[in-house]
Amino acid sequence: MFEQQPTFELLFDQLGLASDEAAMEKFIKEHQLPAEVKLHCAEFWNAGQRDFLQSHWKKDDEWAIVIDELNQQLHLDSGPEV
Repeated sequence: MFEQQPTFELLFDQLGLASDEAAMEKFIKEHQLPAEVKLHCAEFWNAGQRDFLQSHWKKDDEWAIVIDELNQQLHLDSGPEV
């Protein structure tokens, strides 16, 4: 069981991405999604990342809040789509 309260940094770690502030900002800037592309459907995720995002979003568990935050950040120019 996951003991620590999920954070944006921990989400990036969980997804196997660099989680320092500069790396997260760069990832978000370089991976903006059009409104019609749902977060878990983005082509840049591998199968494990996609499954993690989708399963925790559907469970609406403690990760859902930070996944929603990532979704919002990756749809800055288009409005949220999960």
